[in-house]
Amino acid sequence: MTNSTSFQAENINQHIVQWLLDYATNAKVNGFVIGISGGIDSALTSTLCAQTGLPTLCVEMPIHQAESHVSRANEHINQLKERFPNVKSERADLTPVFETFKKQVNSSSNEKILNLSLANTRARLRMTTLYYFAGIHGLLVAGTGNKVEDFGVGFYTKYGDGGVDLSPIADLMKSEVRLLAKHLGVPESIIHAKPTDGLFGDDRSDEDQLGANYDELEWAMNEDEKGKKIEDFSGREATVFSIYKRLNTINQHKMNPIPVCIIPKNYK
Repeated sequence: MTNSTSFQAENINQHIVQWLLDYATNAKVNGFVIGISGGIDSALTSTLCAQTGLPTLCVEMPIHQAESHVSRANEHINQLKERFPNVKSERADLTPVFETFKKQVNSSSNEKILNLSLANTRARLRMTTLYYFAGIHGLLVAGTGNKVEDFGVGFYTKYGDGGVDLSPIADLMKSEVRLLAKHLGVPESIIHAKPTDGLFGDDRSDEDQLGANYDELEWAMNEDEKGKKIEDFSGREATVFSIYKRLNTINQHKMNPIPVCIIPKNYK
């Protein structure tokens, strides 16, 4: 975990906001759109975007969403609109769209595979919705992934929440996300909420899915970057390191550029 005493929250805050402002200005777009889930990552990202002073659209997109997620999302959006006059919000209830989609496709007899595919479908419906709003308002879709999710274990949906225009917090570990969110006044209910992707319509947490919490995975990511091997650990550390290495390996297809079949020049 990041040492809070050495974490320069204000400098990092200013750096990200200036980066966002420069990127939007150079791209000649009006501002940003962010999907708000009720989690800390989207709360932090939307706050950083709001600080640029550019139009910032927060979009809530429930699909059979747990009431606790909805209430946290609304709490954050309302707080942000009170703090920043450039923030607006939209609500797109995608539950009917999701149900219609399910009726139009064949289901799988393997319930585990079916549920995972439908969870990813939820994320992709939300991505499509964000790009709809981005298109009609001239906005960039701001990603909400942190460093552990995006470059450690690949815990996101390809072309779902991974389908974005820019990633403001993807170089921040989860512990750093917490520190910066606290610095920026993100509601305590969100900072202390159990991390969950909310894609399965139940209360399973990210830790339930991953088998380790973010502090553990952050530790494993740091150890892996030092060149450590599974043989260097025992007990819970060995288990967590193994989980990290397995997820990091199988999810490389999300982290690397799309493979392109290069045709030999003498063939063309």
